[in-house]
Amino acid sequence: MKTDEPISAPAAHKTLWAWTVATFFGAGLGKPGPGTWGSVAAVLLWAAYAWGLHPAPQALLIALLIGVALTLVLGIPAATIAARESGRKDPQFVVVDEVAGQWIALIGSRADWRHALAALILFRLFDITKPFPVRQLESLPEGWGIVFDDVAAGLYALGVMWLLQLLHWM
Repeated sequence: MKTDEPISAPAAHKTLWAWTVATFFGAGLGKPGPGTWGSVAAVLLWAAYAWGLHPAPQALLIALLIGVALTLVLGIPAATIAARESGRKDPQFVVVDEVAGQWIALIGSRADWRHALAALILFRLFDITKPFPVRQLESLPEGWGIVFDDVAAGLYALGVMWLLQLLHWM
């Protein structure tokens, strides 16, 4: 669970690129529930690409995989820096992890509102409840722990999405 419990004094300055990435361009500053705002921002960006440009399913998948890779490569160090500079272990405003997890949940989804909504609800459910071993991943050091519990929650949501599609319930 995200916590704004201080672990050290906040830094005097903020590293702009890290805070921009960590808050996913400010989505993490939304109240209440910054994590939900981060997830919604991820779904809206996916939907804008999917519904606005109508890419082939393979192109949508490739774009999503690139997005996940970028959120991991940039998000882990950004989350580490933002957490250190805020003096908090896992600050609520860091939502790049929700973006990565949400995009993982959308992998292979059809580009329609039903799949978008189902992926959003499932990801938030697994992110909030943190079934085994999701919660244990929070103990990884710094940005790794901040990000990888949401990656695991995204994988749970992806598995359920695929199961629902396999059973033709979606």
